[in-house]
Formats: sequence, C-alpha cells, structure tokens
Amino acid sequence: MEETGWLKSRGSAGKEPFARKGVGRTLSCCGKTGRTRDDVDSTRPRHQPTPVLYVTTSATPEVKMATAYERFNLHTTPEKFYVEACDDGATDVLVIDRVSTEMTLAGKKDIPPSGVTRPICGIMGSIRLVAGTYLIVITRKKKMGDLCGHTVWKAVDFDVVSYKKTLLHLTENQVQDNKTFLSMINGVLSTDGFYFCTDYDLSHTQQRLANTSPDFQEMSLLERADQRFVWNGNLLRDIIAQPELHKFAFPVIHGFIVMKPCRINAKIFEWILISRRSCFRAGVRYYVRGIDSEGHAANFVETEQIVQYQSAKASFVQTRGSMPFFWSQRPNLKYKPKPLISSSTNHMDGFKRHFESQILIYGKQVILNLVNQKGSEKPLEQAFAKMVDGMDNGMIRYIAFDFHKECSKMRWHRLQILVDAVSENQDEYGYFWDNSDGNILLQQTGTFRSNCMDCLDRTNVIQSLLARRSLQGQLQRMGVLHVGQKIEEQADFEKIYKNAWADNANACAKQYAGTGALKTDFTRTGKRTQWGLVMDGWNSMIRYYKNNFSDGFRQDAIDLFLGNYVVEELEGQTPLRAKKDWKFFTLPVIMLVAFAMCIICLIMAGDTWTETAAYATFWGMASTLMAAIIVFNGKEFVDAPKLVQKEKMD
Repeated sequence: MEETGWLKSRGSAGKEPFARKGVGRTLSCCGKTGRTRDDVDSTRPRHQPTPVLYVTTSATPEVKMATAYERFNLHTTPEKFYVEACDDGATDVLVIDRVSTEMTLAGKKDIPPSGVTRPICGIMGSIRLVAGTYLIVITRKKKMGDLCGHTVWKAVDFDVVSYKKTLLHLTENQVQDNKTFLSMINGVLSTDGFYFCTDYDLSHTQQRLANTSPDFQEMSLLERADQRFVWNGNLLRDIIAQPELHKFAFPVIHGFIVMKPCRINAKIFEWILISRRSCFRAGVRYYVRGIDSEGHAANFVETEQIVQYQSAKASFVQTRGSMPFFWSQRPNLKYKPKPLISSSTNHMDGFKRHFESQILIYGKQVILNLVNQKGSEKPLEQAFAKMVDGMDNGMIRYIAFDFHKECSKMRWHRLQILVDAVSENQDEYGYFWDNSDGNILLQQTGTFRSNCMDCLDRTNVIQSLLARRSLQGQLQRMGVLHVGQKIEEQADFEKIYKNAWADNANACAKQYAGTGALKTDFTRTGKRTQWGLVMDGWNSMIRYYKNNFSDGFRQDAIDLFLGNYVVEELEGQTPLRAKKDWKFFTLPVIMLVAFAMCIICLIMAGDTWTETAAYATFWGMASTLMAAIIVFNGKEFVDAPKLVQKEKMD
C-alpha cells in the first residue's frame, strides 16, 4: 500500500498494516499568605474514580433516582439567608447564618416576613475570601433539552453575595485584594459551559449508570457524582458534610452539551453530545500540561455521544487529555515556547496511575497521538511511545499520527486512513446499547484516548470522525438508516452534526486556550477553506496575547474556584502583591521611547539624509536591542500565576 509511512503503532491489536516499523508489537497483558489544596483537608477524592456498585443483571434496574430541589426563593435578612425550596409539596428551608456561616434545616414558618425575597435557580456553593464568606447562586438558567426524560439545564447567570454587610473591617490593601479575588470568581463563572440536572446524574455516562445497583441510584446526586467532573465540589464542602442538606444542591459539570431532535427517513430521534471537563489538574493552556503525581492529566475531557430513538438508546464515549507524563511549556513571549520534559521526576509512576485508572473506568485503550513527529514536539512523541512500551500492558495500543504532515496542502482526505487503521479496534470495543425493555444488549469495552499538544483542534477533528463511524452503525441498528445509506448523504443531519462538533471544539478551546478552536471550518464543512485559514490566524494571534499577558490571572481564578488555593479571612499579605522585578517596568519603557524616537527621526528629517539615517538607525537599534533583551528574559514579562507555584507542581 502506498500510504504506509505516516503511522507508528504499538499495542495488542495483532497485525498492523500501517505500522512505520513493520508489524506492530503485541505487549503482554496486564505558606503564611494562604494555603494550597495540599495543605487542607478535602472532601473530594483526588485519584480514585468514584466507586460504582455494579450489578450482574442484563436489564437496567428501574429505580427512582434521588433528586434535588429545582426551584428556590432566596430570602435575605441582615443576620441570615433563607433558601426556600419551592417545589410542589416541599416545606424545607435552608438557613445560613451570615455571622457564624452555620447551615441548618428549618421550615417555611421560620422565614421572617421582613426579608428581601427573590427567586434563584440553585446554589452553586460558597467560598471564603478576604472579606469573609460569599454565597454563589445561579440566577438564570436555560433549558438544553431532555435526557432520558430528565431536563438538562445550562447555568447562564450567577450572583456572588457577601455574608458580611460591610467592608469597613478591612484595610485598603485587603479591600483591593478582596476585589481581585471576586473578579477571579466572576471570571470563572462567566466562562461559558456550566450544566446541571436536578433529577439525573450528568457526571456519569449511560453505561456507568446502567451498571449500578439500586443502592447507588438512591444516593443523593452529590454523593454519587463522578468527582472528576464536579466543578462546584469545593464550593459545596459545607453542604456535602451535612447529608440532610443534599437536596438543596446539585453537581455542576463544565464543558459542552448539545441536544438536537433530528429526522432521517421521516424517523425522529434525539442526538446528544456531552463533553465533561475534569476539574483535576484543570487550568489554562501553557500553565497546565502533562500530569500530576496522582496521574490526573491536564485538559482531560470525557466526550459522550448519545442517540435516543423509541425508548432505546446508544452511547459512544471517547476521551482526550494531555500526554500523561511530566512536561511543561511555560509562556516566554515566543510564539511557540519549547516544551520541556522533566529530567528529575519518575515519569512511569504517574503514567501507570493514569492508565490504570483509565483502564478501570473505560476498559481497553487506543492512544491516538497526533503531535508532530519532528521539531520541538518530536521528543514528546518519542517519550510517550517509550513509556507505553515500558508499561508493557496489552490493554493499551499506541498509534502516532503526524496530523500536520499528513494533512498538509489541504490533504484532509488522509484522515480517513487513520480511521480505517483503527476500525478493527472500534468494531471490537463497540458502544453501549439498551433497548426499550431496559435490557443491556451491548457494552463499550474500550475507548479511544486522543491527544495533540493542546488536546483541542486536531483532537476534535479526529474524535468527530470516530463518533460519526460509531453513529453510522447505531442508526442502522435502530432502523433509522436504511441498508446502504450513509450519514454523509443526509444533508440536514450532517449539517447539525458538523456544527455541533465544531461548537464542541470552540467551547473546549475557550475554556482551556481562551479562544475558539482552530480547524473548525473542516469540522463544519468537511473541507479546509481559505477563510478558515484566515480565522485560524486571527485566533492564533488572540491566543498568543492571552497566553502571555492574561492567562496567569485566569489560572489563579481556576485554582481559587476549585480550592487549589484557599484564602484565609482577613489575610494581611496575599501572593497577589508579589512585586515585579525592575526590568518589568524599565525595559519596555526604554524600548517604547527608543521606537518613538526612531519614528520621530523619520518624520522630522534632519538637514541631510545622512543625518536622518544616522539618528533613525541609532534609535532603531536601541529599540531592537531592548526588544531582544525583553524576549531573552521573556518569562519575567508574561502574566504568571501568583497563587499556586506551577513549577513546584510540575
């Protein structure tokens, strides 16, 4: 076959017709200014997946799932908050003391008539800042659709309400720091993509939910949720500690959800795409790479595609995540900082923890590594391949595919070669399926773990192709597609499908990199366009600015929101007030003055051309020299995180 030189494959799938080095190998089977999360007790497990109680029956048990309240009124008095449950028949009231922060359960008769009342959509949680504790509530929500008969909501607006009635007890510096922390919290809340359900567990896949016992189903939503994907877990610590209050809160996931009613051959079905972003090792593009010591990968996202038709449903799950060893890529004013692999860390321990967890949750793994196999990305690909060999686990197959090389010059059709190369694995792993009787007919026994450098643009393209192939089989099995029909031929549905996957790419990219995704023109249209290249260039410039000059603040905001950094009330000196080196202020000023003088010399010419050229050359060289010094010391000029030292974490 002529197209054989682009793929490197390792693993247990037998013959590898596209392997670069011949037939694939079969591996044998199996401080004082605040505290970081490591300094405080946490109610959230950090490495182990949520325990699931499996049952052996082939039918999905029809058990009434524990629910949370859906509608609330918030009554505010100078001393207390009263959160009234407004569901039909509900009489409970959550009372929050604004002085002691104590939470208790009461009845509607205890609500004082003097309070200021307003409706809210839910409690996100509470967080302690310099001025004291703040209550975060959801004030507006949007219905996304119904999943298995349960309404899925998107949290649209939030409000952060202070327990304290005044800031007079703070110094001027404390007021400023408190304002900065509040800005961080609001920054995270304004990031699009928070979803919840009050009577269904959004944090688990269809297959995980189907393989649970009645006891698990009867647990509260907070207890049973997959903690990897609960983004308000830190905010709900006080409520989680009191089981009698669990009905007043629900887990909120972060990522992307689209739910579309679709029609093919006059048959209406529901097509759903859910991306759940992990809150472990969460952060922004250049400050969070690789894994931590417990095996949690940066930018880990579980994406599930669900089809519902006539009470039957099918789902197909994929994952993405940073290359799971210890590496970093700190911003330094260069367009593409050089990635560095840690030379002082035992990579294999974290690597094994990551994949042991993945195999436990998802089964067999096919790793699709899409990074470049030359330049600065090459050492990362080589390290990944070496560690897969070193782990020696037959549950894992590794495939390296140089996406940019193979798809250069608009050769996007070559992606099909990769899809064909893993088709045998995809057929083996299958997908989850249960019929209208609740019988589990098929289970997905493995998953594809895709990654590029950011796990965004290239990764999303490949995931959309694999999901389409799975969907083809599901719709044929359901009888929606006739024999011989292809999804690509269904113009109306194909438009919905491509746009949804492109929207998924944009959502994940904005949450991690700060801008929309690249290459979405291919996802939306099936081909690369000149306008798409222009938009990729624009988004790349925006990414460059944000990654260098605003991502430190965004990283601090995420660490604060998730509890990786804990503010002490009335903190005197916070890490926010770390002083910058003199070079941070002096060199840019000198560069700008020199550049301005160069322009002035060119505009206001001297008596002779030689004199003008001499002055312009001098100031031009001075500004160039200053720019070179700034770039050489680039790490001192970028916006770096202040709350958690990322170098120590790596």
